Amino acid sequence: MNATTLPLANNTPLCYSINSPPFNYHPTIASAYFSSIFSALGLTSNLVAFIVLLKSFRQTHSRSRSFFLIFLGGLVVTDFMGLLVTGSIVISFHVTHFNWRRLDPNCHFCNFMGMSMVFYGLCPLLLGATMAVERFVGINRPFARSTSSPKSRTVYMVLMVWLIAGSIALLPLTGFGSYHMQMPGSWCFFNISSGGNDLAFSLVFSLVGLMCIVVSFLLNTVSVVTLIKVCCGEDRTQRRRDHEVEMMVQLILIMVIASICWCPLLVFIAKTVLSGGPLQIRYLLLWLRFATWNQILDPWVYILFRRAVLKRIYPRFNWSRGSIMTLYPSFSDTVRRFTRASLGSTVATDQTGEMGKSNVTAKSSLKPPPPSP
Repeated sequence: MNATTLPLANNTPLCYSINSPPFNYHPTIASAYFSSIFSALGLTSNLVAFIVLLKSFRQTHSRSRSFFLIFLGGLVVTDFMGLLVTGSIVISFHVTHFNWRRLDPNCHFCNFMGMSMVFYGLCPLLLGATMAVERFVGINRPFARSTSSPKSRTVYMVLMVWLIAGSIALLPLTGFGSYHMQMPGSWCFFNISSGGNDLAFSLVFSLVGLMCIVVSFLLNTVSVVTLIKVCCGEDRTQRRRDHEVEMMVQLILIMVIASICWCPLLVFIAKTVLSGGPLQIRYLLLWLRFATWNQILDPWVYILFRRAVLKRIYPRFNWSRGSIMTLYPSFSDTVRRFTRASLGSTVATDQTGEMGKSNVTAKSSLKPPPPSP
């Protein structure tokens, strides 16, 4: 893998100042088959997921679930477009082996791909954190959210996430960081370097992604604990909270997938720029492929982890109760025992106090009347 590095004094565009085509092509590093399979699998999965979500949105009667489905729809659209835009460019390069400098002498095409990589990379993480906030408010602070809030507010929140991710992606065009051609010459990304603005932008990208994962973990943990307390109560309460449990299961899986797929790349970028060492291309490509799996695995969470599907997979369970928590009856009974035990002492104390008060009242009422004159 050799690259011709041209100095800026020869009027070399900025995006080609580090790695300038033509490159010696090595199909063992990145091949057209690998990229084609990844893109086709991801696009098909997201298309099926979008159809499933659209059908669920039309059938749902729960306001909180309709809000959640809008967020999931925004996530599906983002993943689909990300695979379509970036995948088509990479596959075209592997098939035609076009020369970037001839096709894009002013770096417009390279900057567009770099912006797409940043935008479609940050959007799933930001949307995951936003969904965690929405579920936290809906479960733990139900009265803080008005029951008459329109669905358009959720759409505006998705648009706001896209605006934030787009603003970050535009920063290198203003001089805060820079987009460069990356080895093996099939894609463009921001310059992962320990110098100047490139260092700052690399840290912004890495820290924003890691912060989204941390926020999702903390808020989802609190929401799950709250749901466990609610779902292990009376059956009447369980039935009211079934859709909440289903949404939290899906949200937890989305968070786990995002953490596994994105943390290696985000940590690798931060470690590289802070250590000041050379960029390891092979590790960068490896962790980037890990991140790509996020866009492929996310749709299957919406497709598979629904009560309608789980009823078919586990027909022997008593689904008539309508609660996902019935999959784990022993765990539910254990939590219920602890809940009742902790509440029992309080209730007993209150009852003792009330009985004492009633006895005093009874004694006062049983006092003999004063003697008549």
